[in-house]
Amino acid sequence: MKRTYVTALALLLGSAVLAPTVSGQGGFTNLMSMSHWTPVGKVDWKTIGRELWSTNGNGFLLSKQSYGDFEIRAEFWVSPDANSGIFIRCQDPNKVGAATCYEVNIYDTRPDPAFRTGAIVDVAKPSNLSINTGNKWNTYQITAKGPRLIVRLNGETTADVEDRKFARGPFALQGGLGVVRFRNVQIRELK
Repeated sequence: MKRTYVTALALLLGSAVLAPTVSGQGGFTNLMSMSHWTPVGKVDWKTIGRELWSTNGNGFLLSKQSYGDFEIRAEFWVSPDANSGIFIRCQDPNKVGAATCYEVNIYDTRPDPAFRTGAIVDVAKPSNLSINTGNKWNTYQITAKGPRLIVRLNGETTADVEDRKFARGPFALQGGLGVVRFRNVQIRELK
């Protein structure tokens, strides 16, 4: 009887450890399948393991769905020379850029450091100019609720601003200069 109980408990605990993470946990939708994206531009996107990689070219993965109020969570790894970002509320899927979207920048070595990593280009300068993201995993949490835009990089708020330029649109992951990898890209719509 004791042996059966111990065996059953061990099996139960073992299956809990091996159980896959539930997609949509906490209201978030996991966007790690290429079926959620439309490639835009000339970039070589690949799925390697549970990551999206860009190693050659310049372009984007544009979400197939449009969003208004939302929270994005994403992890990224970039080489120190990388120029990347997450573009939100894009207005023209054929012209993704800082003029048609809000660009949450990933660019530690940007020639004009005023809008480097942690900034929303041409909207909000980062509160911390010393965060470097090269050669390590980092986390972005981006919240857009009405005109308020909040960016958190590795748990630190780097931008908190109100801007009414764009209210809704798809979002995009940028592959540009250097090696760019994303994992655990998730979005939750806010009410």
